[in-house]
Amino acid sequence: ARRYRSRTFGEVVGQETIADTLQRAIEKDRTAHAYLFCGTRGVGKTSMARIFARALNASAGDDPEEASVLRGEDLDVIEIDGASNNSVQDARDLIANASVLPARAPYKVYIIDEVHMLSTAAFNALLKTMEEPPPHVKFILCTTEPHKVLPTIQSRCQRFDFRPIPVPRIADHLRSVLESESIPADEVAIARVARMANGSMRDGLSILERLVAASEEGVDLSLLERVLGVPPEDRVAAAVAAIGAGDVGGALRATADLLGEGLPAERVLDGLAERYRQLLVAATCGADAAMLETGEAEAETLATEGQLFDPAQLVHLIALCDAAAQRVRTSTVPRAVIDAVVARMALSERFRDAAGLLSGESTPTGRSKKKSLSPSDRTVAPRKSLPEPPKSRDDRGSAPAPARPVERAKPRSPEAPSVPASAAASTPPPASDQPSKDDSTPVGVWDRLLEAASSARQRAVLADFEFERLEGATLHVRVRDDASPAAAFTVEHPEVFEELASTAFERRMSVRFVDRPRRTTDRVIEAAEDRDGARDHPIVQEAMDLFDADIVQVRRTSKSAETESTNETTPDTEA
Repeated sequence: ARRYRSRTFGEVVGQETIADTLQRAIEKDRTAHAYLFCGTRGVGKTSMARIFARALNASAGDDPEEASVLRGEDLDVIEIDGASNNSVQDARDLIANASVLPARAPYKVYIIDEVHMLSTAAFNALLKTMEEPPPHVKFILCTTEPHKVLPTIQSRCQRFDFRPIPVPRIADHLRSVLESESIPADEVAIARVARMANGSMRDGLSILERLVAASEEGVDLSLLERVLGVPPEDRVAAAVAAIGAGDVGGALRATADLLGEGLPAERVLDGLAERYRQLLVAATCGADAAMLETGEAEAETLATEGQLFDPAQLVHLIALCDAAAQRVRTSTVPRAVIDAVVARMALSERFRDAAGLLSGESTPTGRSKKKSLSPSDRTVAPRKSLPEPPKSRDDRGSAPAPARPVERAKPRSPEAPSVPASAAASTPPPASDQPSKDDSTPVGVWDRLLEAASSARQRAVLADFEFERLEGATLHVRVRDDASPAAAFTVEHPEVFEELASTAFERRMSVRFVDRPRRTTDRVIEAAEDRDGARDHPIVQEAMDLFDADIVQVRRTSKSAETESTNETTPDTEA
């Protein structure tokens, strides 16, 4: 890292904009009296400060190979460590020495590294001098935490923010260094070191130096995994493949192999999360080596493997790895935590979407979503009943809540379609309000809504209501006698119903619910009151806070139905 430190503006990697700005300022004689260089470690702040100081004091007779400034040995370029010289007395000494003319150069340049470590009193002591320094003095302040520098100091400086160096630029520089040293290296290993540098060129060169010191013939991936203690790529890929296949046993065995390498649990989870990130990029962007920050061959492999996953599932798996990595650091049984999260990731295909459960839809949220069902494969729910909930046990191993008995819909003959009695008795809307000839009767209106219902949730919504009348762009409906408690949610949030009606009639429609004092309406209002009352229960509140959830539906068990006559109800809450 010291041998290949940048010596000129042209050698600076990843900060070309700042180098060009400073070089043009010197050429046009428009340099400021104070500069503030901000950025993370190893991005070139101190190197740029030395190069800039050398360029400021350069003359026609200077030897371009002379590097006393770059080594910190020039008498007129004073480097100060802000961490060890942070007192008011140090600031006073600096101010006193600033009045002395430079020994041989045009300017006396003060480079204060880690300037944020100065005390508030030291900052205040420097304010006047930094605002109006002697004409032969220049200040260059370098910091990794600019928010700790007083605003009064920042306002007296020209600020330059050094960005983290992109991974491809780090990889190119590491490759050129290895070529200069005549050291062979694998492209995969170079790309891995560039990713591990996290935008810091110095970190990348330091990691590379460790590998070169431990190598015998060259740098390869096996050497990197052995020296740096990172998860082996092949074993991580095996664990990810087992998780993707839903093989819990294989996933746990692959995880045990990773832990058997002596890796900490959080390092294993970080390796899995990094692999999922690459698969997410490969699944959405293809075999783009620059985006994947790896070689061409590995990019093709990741693109092939990424097609086996759903992007939404990969996002969920990354979130699981991140949450588990934070938990294992404080857990007394980290092995149990990592095994549990690996098993959960392998079983993620069996998880059900909450909204799909409530509407009777049993499509898993995992990879099987990639296979879309044809219209002939979809099961249309009966109009007079809700679809049966899935019979499988949920993810926690508890049995599903008892559901209301489902009424079987009678087959309708083509000659006489069945409609609700109240809908058949209602008067058809005037001809001027009819969107088409098919809507001349209540049967036509409701059949049109059924044809437009493309999901089980929309069909379940229609099963809870019956036609009242159609007035222009307003559809009036009422709650059915055998409606489910979910009808209360639809009454409060009619957006799904309005979207369905707008799709059916090919124009913007609104839905109005007829308010009639009927037994079903009382049940709907009662269900809404149960939902509000359940929110006040301490156990329900704890569950809502834990899962960041809300109550969607409250169902009554058979026992609570028997005790309704005595005004004793026991709601069974589903979130």
